[in-house]
Amino acid sequence: MKIKKNDTVVIIAGKDKGKKGKVVQVLRDAERVVVEGLNIRKKNVRGKRQGEKGQVISYSASMHMSNVMVWSSKHTKGIRVGFEKDAQGKKIRISKKDGSPV
Repeated sequence: MKIKKNDTVVIIAGKDKGKKGKVVQVLRDAERVVVEGLNIRKKNVRGKRQGEKGQVISYSASMHMSNVMVWSSKHTKGIRVGFEKDAQGKKIRISKKDGSPV
C-alpha cells in the first residue's frame, strides 16, 4: 500500500483535480482513500422522531487510489512512490524520482 493515513496527497483526476488534502482513511480492500475536505457529496437524512425535520449532510466520499499522488514538498508536486530496504532490512517508502525517503 503506497498511500497511508495522514499522508498529504494531490488529486490528479476528477472534479477536484489539482487540490491537496490529508488522507483521513484508507480502505485497503476497495483500494480507495478518503481525503479531508475533498470529493464532497451531499446526503439527505430523514428526521428520526416524529415532528423532527430532515437535514442535508455534506461528507467526504472515498475515491480510487489511482486518482491521487503523494505530495512532495521538496519537489512541490505529486510524486510516484516505491519501496526499498534500508540497512536494517526494513522496507521503507522512497521517491521514484530521486530515491529519497518519503
